[in-house]
Amino acid sequence: MHQRRLAALTVLTTTLLALVGTAQQNNRFAVSPRHPAIEYGTRPRTDRAAQLHALLRAGEVTLAFDREQGYLRALLDALDVPIESQTLVFSHTSLQADFITPETPRAIYFTDDVAVAWIPGAPAIEIAAHDPRQGVMFYAVRQQVIPAPPFERPRTCVECHISDTTLGVPGLAVGSTVIDTRGVPFSAIPVDHRTALKERWGGWYVTGDTGEGPHVGNTVATNAANPTLEIDPGNLNLPSVEDRIDSTRYLTPYSDAAALMVLEHQTHMTNLLTRTGWEFRAAAHEGRVTGDTGSPTALDPALAATVEALADYMLFVDEAPLDDAIQGSAGFEAVFEERGPFDSRGRTLRSLDLTTRLFRYPCSYMIYTAAFDALPAAAKHAVYARLWQVLSGADGTARDTRLSLDDRRAIVEILRETKPDLPSYFEPPGP
Repeated sequence: MHQRRLAALTVLTTTLLALVGTAQQNNRFAVSPRHPAIEYGTRPRTDRAAQLHALLRAGEVTLAFDREQGYLRALLDALDVPIESQTLVFSHTSLQADFITPETPRAIYFTDDVAVAWIPGAPAIEIAAHDPRQGVMFYAVRQQVIPAPPFERPRTCVECHISDTTLGVPGLAVGSTVIDTRGVPFSAIPVDHRTALKERWGGWYVTGDTGEGPHVGNTVATNAANPTLEIDPGNLNLPSVEDRIDSTRYLTPYSDAAALMVLEHQTHMTNLLTRTGWEFRAAAHEGRVTGDTGSPTALDPALAATVEALADYMLFVDEAPLDDAIQGSAGFEAVFEERGPFDSRGRTLRSLDLTTRLFRYPCSYMIYTAAFDALPAAAKHAVYARLWQVLSGADGTARDTRLSLDDRRAIVEILRETKPDLPSYFEPPGP
């Protein structure tokens, strides 16, 4: 095990969470999800969970029920969610929080547009599915042997899943949480690829090798009068969770560090895609944008800021550098990368780096999702224009220096072969 002098304490406070929320208020969707251009929850849904439910009701598919884990394996198979993506969170932050403890963490499995959450002994499996236009939809599947188990839609989910952290749209968030020995949270901060590693993973089990990179995973606060998470070498570089919980109850004995890092990137990216689509649809309804005019310079300041936030996050311009090389424990890296798509040289935006940064080619794989493709024409044109502004080196700010010329050239070359609607002006940048 790698060790270093770990004298610092990482304190995640309620005050910090409030400050983060305040800073994000100016970036959240400003009108109601019931806006006539949005109508969240009432318009037809096309997310993959809704599609599976329709097939179940029509009798075209069935779900096998397992005595130990209920519908978990069947749902993962039907939704094409890999078990290698398993991450384990033990903070009481769920619709079924009473069933979560450090001994019985909540298992989360995910792919680009679906997350499935399961807790031992809990009455339902939770699903969050990203609808290309409507945002994230939330479902609960009761653990009962029924020919076609219904996908219920608990109304209480949006009470937490529409917030400043989710940018005011129905979305997802990964938090780093100070919790006590029972899993009860004291405070939390939202986490994505911009968060320093030493502040990540409070309330989560973490397996794999983070080298000398400190974090606060696998840790609980023991002093209720001064709840903090101390970076402890004994909680770093765990090969599995077998010595922490009864891992035989779970599909794997891992809570993979690489999977956690991808999930952290993906959750905020999901929210940015939803917010961008909603902002442009609301603006079009109100006459503030017309047709497919998408040049960032032609947009009003609020829409231009929305586009810049999405495109810059896609290109990891504010990514926190890693302290040391990271390696997962569950084989997630290979399973994730093999989903492609690949260019003629075998390159894909899903290639993980995990030495100094998350991805080898720092452009989000979420550019291939149905949610990106479903952006209004004006929004997509503006996002592409902003991406090219940075990738071409024409931005004229410090953002240009975060990506090397080799990075920018490789990203453009990969996109030209794998993204059919990429504008023709994307050419590999020269020296």
